[in-house]
Amino acid sequence: MKVPSLLLALSAFLSQVSALGQSSPVVTESASGLLKLAGGGQNGQILVSADDWWGVLRAAQDLAGDFGKVTGKNLTLGNWSGNVTKRGLDLGSSVENTRVERDWNTPLMGKNPAALAPSWEGKHRNPPKSGVHEVVDTKPAGTTVYYKFKPVTSFVNYTLGPEQNFTGPTLLSSSSAKTVIITGTIGKSSVINALVTSGKLDVSAVKGKWESFISQVIVSPLPGVDRALVIAGSDLRGTVYGLYDVSEGMGVSPWYWWADVPIKKRSGVWAKEGKKVQAAPSVKYRGIFINDEQPGLTNWANDNYERGQWGPGFNHYYHPRVFELLLRLRANYFWPAMWGSMFNVDDTANQPLADAFGIVMGSSHTEPMMRATNEWNNFGKQYGGSGVWAYDSNNASIKPFFKYGAQRAAPYAASSLFTIAMRGSHDTSIPLVDSEAVVVLENVVKAQREIITEVFPNNNVSDIPQMWCLYKEVQGYYEQLGLTVPEDITLLWTDDNFGNIRRLPLANETSRSGGAGVYYHVDYVGDPRSYKWINTIQLSKTVEQMQLAYARQADRIWILNVGDLKALEVPINHFLDLAYDTPKWGYDSTPTWIKLWATREFGAEHADAISSILDRYGMYAARRKYELLDPSFYSVLNYNEADAILAQWELLADDAQGVYDDLDRDAKPAFYELVLQPVLGGQTVNQIYIWAAKNAHWTIQKRNSANDAAMDVLKAFKKDAQLTARYHELLDGKWNHILDQTHLGYTGYWQQPMRNTAPPLSFVQDLETSLAGNIGVGVEGSNATVAGDDAYHANSGGTLVLPSMDPYGPRTRWIDMFARGVAGCQWTLSPWAPYVVLSTTTGYAGGDNGTDTRVYVSIDWAKAPAAPNTTTVNINVTSSCGKGWGNYNAPLIQVPVSNLAVPSDFTGFVESDKHIAIEAEHSSRNTAVKGVSYITLPSYGRTLSGVTMMPVLAPSQPAGTGPVLEYDIYTFTNTSVANVTLLLSPSLNQNGGERPLKYGIAFDSETPQVLQFVGNWTGGGSPPGWLGAVSDSVWGMAASGNTTTTKHNLSKTGKHTLKIWAVEPGVVIQKIIIDFGGVRNSYLGPPESFRAGVDKVGGYKGENFAGVQVRDVVSTG
Repeated sequence: MKVPSLLLALSAFLSQVSALGQSSPVVTESASGLLKLAGGGQNGQILVSADDWWGVLRAAQDLAGDFGKVTGKNLTLGNWSGNVTKRGLDLGSSVENTRVERDWNTPLMGKNPAALAPSWEGKHRNPPKSGVHEVVDTKPAGTTVYYKFKPVTSFVNYTLGPEQNFTGPTLLSSSSAKTVIITGTIGKSSVINALVTSGKLDVSAVKGKWESFISQVIVSPLPGVDRALVIAGSDLRGTVYGLYDVSEGMGVSPWYWWADVPIKKRSGVWAKEGKKVQAAPSVKYRGIFINDEQPGLTNWANDNYERGQWGPGFNHYYHPRVFELLLRLRANYFWPAMWGSMFNVDDTANQPLADAFGIVMGSSHTEPMMRATNEWNNFGKQYGGSGVWAYDSNNASIKPFFKYGAQRAAPYAASSLFTIAMRGSHDTSIPLVDSEAVVVLENVVKAQREIITEVFPNNNVSDIPQMWCLYKEVQGYYEQLGLTVPEDITLLWTDDNFGNIRRLPLANETSRSGGAGVYYHVDYVGDPRSYKWINTIQLSKTVEQMQLAYARQADRIWILNVGDLKALEVPINHFLDLAYDTPKWGYDSTPTWIKLWATREFGAEHADAISSILDRYGMYAARRKYELLDPSFYSVLNYNEADAILAQWELLADDAQGVYDDLDRDAKPAFYELVLQPVLGGQTVNQIYIWAAKNAHWTIQKRNSANDAAMDVLKAFKKDAQLTARYHELLDGKWNHILDQTHLGYTGYWQQPMRNTAPPLSFVQDLETSLAGNIGVGVEGSNATVAGDDAYHANSGGTLVLPSMDPYGPRTRWIDMFARGVAGCQWTLSPWAPYVVLSTTTGYAGGDNGTDTRVYVSIDWAKAPAAPNTTTVNINVTSSCGKGWGNYNAPLIQVPVSNLAVPSDFTGFVESDKHIAIEAEHSSRNTAVKGVSYITLPSYGRTLSGVTMMPVLAPSQPAGTGPVLEYDIYTFTNTSVANVTLLLSPSLNQNGGERPLKYGIAFDSETPQVLQFVGNWTGGGSPPGWLGAVSDSVWGMAASGNTTTTKHNLSKTGKHTLKIWAVEPGVVIQKIIIDFGGVRNSYLGPPESFRAGVDKVGGYKGENFAGVQVRDVVSTG
């Protein structure tokens, strides 16, 4: 079931390139015969043509500067003017429908059954062109290219002001510098056209393609040039990507500014021999949506950019940083910030700037026709009418509002993708009954398309890129009420705001000329709880969902809601890499991607350590988002769960701090931003809530230490603020305010708290002694405390019972001995049987020198009564403090001991403590039927991994006949009602109502029970139990309002085989829990059970889900 290892391929790959997942055209170590581009004082030049796109020349200038960052000396830009011998080759723009492979191919990163070619390739339309904006100014010293535009002068009626411009780089007309790179756009650049015409450059592999390029070292490309690296793009962005490909290959991270990734100095840069053909991206439009940008990004921007008349300083000084980042990440599409902003109003240069860079502008799902929500709020009344955002009653005002947006975008048409339709005011549903809303929406779209036709008279409306986002209730209108969408409009399906795609194209929808896309979230504001602080994304989950989308041909648009952008650098980079070359990043690719990312940002010497850190972090942070945590989730009583969580975070923090300490000084700010702060921040939030849980529990027990635990919560609470302040002080305050987002103190309300708030704490009176004496006793699995009375055991009862012990269960159980008075007392524990072994039998609690002690109980099975035998062993508790128990009986602890045995030839999972817990990947057998089988998704889910069915395009697999996962188990409990719960990823019915997610389950020869664990729903809502499922990150937690529990008759003890069938692709199984009446409350479920054939009696610990050593868990600090 494991997919093949990538270690050998990865090792070879890492030795060649710095670019993440791409075959680099350059190296930074010399070798015989390589073309030297820079270094050693060489005076080098990039040769371009002044007739190329302004955005290409700007990116060439970036590359020239990047060489300086790497080698200490910038390249210059030269302007070509000359002639070469023509061979009459065709420079036309004919479209080739085959996908070009790379000559310098890199290994595919993991198993991926998806089709190689994007569904949209070969479906080229005749999109509109932007106006002519480039102006060339030639002077003796050089040539300057300007991008000219006329800004709007009104935000109500479309009028234009005097011409303005952006100044491009100066291109030297004559230079002594050696030409080492020649670059330009096919059909646009004179120098590239000349190379093609001369026969020196064959561009047939990329000509007419979308965003493709060729990199090739050519001998004698031009008179006087011995050799040069030629980078030729099929279009503006293709050329830009080719240029930035060189930058990344020589060690300039796309995040050099946004995350302060240092650039390592090199003695030189050399071009590799050969030819690289970069094919069209997998997804046509790939981008980000800056959203929920208050308080962090807004406060930061207002500190660094002049605030505009209408909102924050998101102006044409700010946006070049964003646009450059997108292009370096090989993205092309952008939805601008919208909470308090208006992209085209805050700075009238913003939209022309995007066009100049080559960024395709859109607007959010709730902002149609290139107009921001706040434009209506500020200027809507000036169109007359009621001023209400309601098309049914105010369309006479809304139509000209829409038309203005189209007119304003028209000069930049090649860089525009229109969001159409509309929602209600401020990202809500239209306030009409659904059937009426559908009629209104169809009228809206009809009017919008009439406007587009009017504004673009030389284009067919179907050639104008348009998108309709089926967000929330709109999906219900489409699926349930027959909402009509013109087939040339891209259907933008959405996730549930928590990374689970709600719906994808069905078979009868894949032929639509507009295709489909996905709007995905790594940040969100709304139910069940907003999450917008720092990264909580598990990358393997993103791979699983987006590979599913690609296989189902949702490949026209991928747009990612990225919040403030900062603090989400890793999932942004990962998502855009997936979008650029989806087949490369298969289902098991996440560890590989992380290692490549770590290598690029911090060097190969730290890559293994950083990869491990981020891999673990993704799992820990995604178990439950920080904003959804509170003291109630991780159990302080059962399965050592809370202490294992703390131990995992402590190990992770130690590892991250170790890497930080080893890094060069210039790399430390980037590492803090990208790795260390998320790790330490995540650790701190978990410490706050787990110590608050201990404070609450210890208060019930009347422990003195409850007060210390409260102080530890406040200590961690202070540390949280200190970590934020440290971030804000980095690099002389470069990122001040960027982490202003509150994240502590959420209650039942979904919205962000107005101030970080510690959880409720309680205190015991430490100036007096408990009525039941100075010493208290507690045991694993019970809230009860003796001596004395409480709500958790019989009044005046002094007996506590530990969970049972057997050879196949946890190696230890525990007893807590603690102070709850003013005097110090010695205590002693005395087992009645010698085979009951205690980690310590005496100690001192209270007073000036006493401590709480956790005593671990184990069994010497060699001395215990031979199997089969069940007995109970008492442990007496005595105190040195006279009448140490007040007016109550002395405590007595009982240990149920069962010496059991399974047949020597049995392999599989063994019952203990009346339950069996199984990680799904540990099947005894799994089968394949007609090419359908199961694969493991590594580093996925809450504890270990996920198991899912492949291929994702497989038809339904009936339970009992499809591929099956089998788990052999051995039981000792005779029960007619064994409850089996599957913990499943919180996926949704993305294959439509006809194929909802289901699985089948049976023991032995039972008839399979088929469970549809994701309910059907209509309208804009979500299926029953969804709020709990996305909060828990699994379906199956009955306490959260959803269950996957089935009941089975296992009245016969001994060997059984549990069988599980995924009926539909998209079911991801994480964990299986079989309850014979012994499962206790926890968040992650019991630790995985003893597995005969793998585990050995005496060697199996089974004390916590993570298998980690927990430190002194009853001492604070």
